[in-house]
Amino acid sequence: MFSGFVGEYSSLWIAAGSGVLGLLFVWMTSKMVMKNDPGGQQVRTISRKIQKGAMTFLKREYTWILVFVLTLAVIIFFAIAKATAVAFIIGAGCSILAGYIGMKVATLANGRTAKAASGSISKALGVAFQGGAVMGISVVGLGLLGLSLVYIVLINLGLKEMLFLASLKNATSLIIGFSMGASSVALFGRVGGGIYTKAADVGADLVGKVEAGIPEDDPRNPAVIADNVGDNVGDVAGMGADLYESYVGAIISAMVIAVAAENTEGVMLAFLIAGWGIIASIIGVFFVKAGKAHPQKALRNGLISSSVALLLGTFLLSKFWYPTFDPFWSVLVGLIAGIAVGYTAEYYTSGKKVRQIAEASKTGPATNIIAGMATGMLSTAIPLIAIAAAIVIAYGVSGVFGVSLAAIGMLSITGMTVAVDAYGPIADNAAGIAEMADMGQDVRERAEALDAVGNTTAAVGKGFAIGSAALTAMALFVAFAKTADISIIDILKPSVVAGMFIGGVVPFIFASATMNAVGKAAYRVVEEVRRQFKEITGLIEGDAEPDSERCVDITTRGALREMVLPGILAIAIPIVVGSLLGLTALGGFLAGSLISGVPLAIFLANSGGAWDNAKKWVEEGNLGGKNSDVHKATVIGDTVGDPFKDTSGPSLNILLKLMAVVSLVFAGAIGSIHFCLAGLF
Repeated sequence: MFSGFVGEYSSLWIAAGSGVLGLLFVWMTSKMVMKNDPGGQQVRTISRKIQKGAMTFLKREYTWILVFVLTLAVIIFFAIAKATAVAFIIGAGCSILAGYIGMKVATLANGRTAKAASGSISKALGVAFQGGAVMGISVVGLGLLGLSLVYIVLINLGLKEMLFLASLKNATSLIIGFSMGASSVALFGRVGGGIYTKAADVGADLVGKVEAGIPEDDPRNPAVIADNVGDNVGDVAGMGADLYESYVGAIISAMVIAVAAENTEGVMLAFLIAGWGIIASIIGVFFVKAGKAHPQKALRNGLISSSVALLLGTFLLSKFWYPTFDPFWSVLVGLIAGIAVGYTAEYYTSGKKVRQIAEASKTGPATNIIAGMATGMLSTAIPLIAIAAAIVIAYGVSGVFGVSLAAIGMLSITGMTVAVDAYGPIADNAAGIAEMADMGQDVRERAEALDAVGNTTAAVGKGFAIGSAALTAMALFVAFAKTADISIIDILKPSVVAGMFIGGVVPFIFASATMNAVGKAAYRVVEEVRRQFKEITGLIEGDAEPDSERCVDITTRGALREMVLPGILAIAIPIVVGSLLGLTALGGFLAGSLISGVPLAIFLANSGGAWDNAKKWVEEGNLGGKNSDVHKATVIGDTVGDPFKDTSGPSLNILLKLMAVVSLVFAGAIGSIHFCLAGLF
């Protein structure tokens, strides 16, 4: 046994050390990215435009988020606890910093990837994946380092008695704010980034490809730069914030449940597994080597290597440190469920399923949309069965603590998962730069091949995000029940049933709000692109330059304006429901939101991914190729699917977790408000 060595504070310092190791790896990898050839003058100019647009959006978005975070921190400071408010700000700050680092390097890697594609596809994969790895390891490194250090400080502040468990309970009740800070940034990052990227994408496609009949990423299209910026703000910063929040939330839910059971070893185990997960993700990065292998296989090798390394470390911790071997099985089933959800998404967004949607497009856009929706609906079955099985098995092995460990198992290789996902937008940008800089057909084809793989890896990443959201929200739900001292939720009680129905409809209202937001912002982009084609003499002929900055500004303003209402609703609704109907009804509300929200998120993400890849399959020359009637039908389907897969679907992940963590943080205050209201009426 080495539990004496890896005890109380030692476990937390080991976790913090793993976070530092991750950040050192990020620094070294960033240097490696910068050593690559940035390309010729035209490539560098286009890359700088994309970076400028991305960083401008990020700066303005983070300014809005900062105002929201500080406002909510003041409320938490007076209504909950001072330390919780500080933890809330630090949790939000770490998420913002991770997004900034990842975005900065991703927008430096895109032109370098395009230049590398002029040599070989394996070189281009190496550069793009290094850029994605910076985002992935930044997320877990900053998340675990920040969480560990805040927890150590809170434990010391609470050490009024010479009892470690007493200070542990005090610290755990306060650190929940860290998770809420992460959730707040994630929601606005996902919603704002999702609205931006899809408004630009829809605007560019509808006017450029459908109306004007010009190629994708054509430099004559005023919305092309905004579209390339959107790839970064949505799938680099947005996805990073999403999984950062899940990662932190899973660890904190395990801590709350373990402390409630006076399981000190369980609290420390959550940190140790997460710390080893960072090392496992770094190991996986070194296994992503294309060579003669297909890029998709190379990326899959990285995920498999990280998973094997994680299981090996968890096996050793369970056998030689923890009192029982049970945690290993909980982590194993969580990881298997994550892989099942991720690769089910890959199956339904590629291969035969995609070809079936393309075939359906022969009779027009209506049958394309019907086939895509049917595919998305069917794709929900296996993931939900996998998640349900993971919950049942993990609970049978280690009780409710096992469910939280299953979530940690799914999320411990978040560094690798985000790296694989963030690679996609870098490859997409590279393909756009190759087109705009006229680097040649060979370079464009290599970059598009990487982009096509990126669409599939993005589907896998979204699958992991949704699956982890389900398990994390479930663990946070249990933590809420422990905090609120709820042992049974009686579904025969009218207030509980009412709460379940309200919770069940919230994901649909939220999805509607985010889709309408994309539609409004896209309308402004479409009008601007049409105006420029009409008013700028020689633009469509290629004799004049478009005003790309105007489209970037319109999309930025629209995204920031439209993201506010969904964000406020996510925080306000659980507080209102709990205050009016009581804490048990709030438990029913959270259960109802989970039951409807998870399958809706999977349906939206996979439908959108399938429509996108059906379009790409036709563009490869199948069924008439580009500019055919089938192609036009698939472009319309892809346009419908854009807000499905990149705005509404991914945002639901965060909605579910944020509502659970808000309920957890404000449980005491909600109970008091309900008691007062019940006395009045």
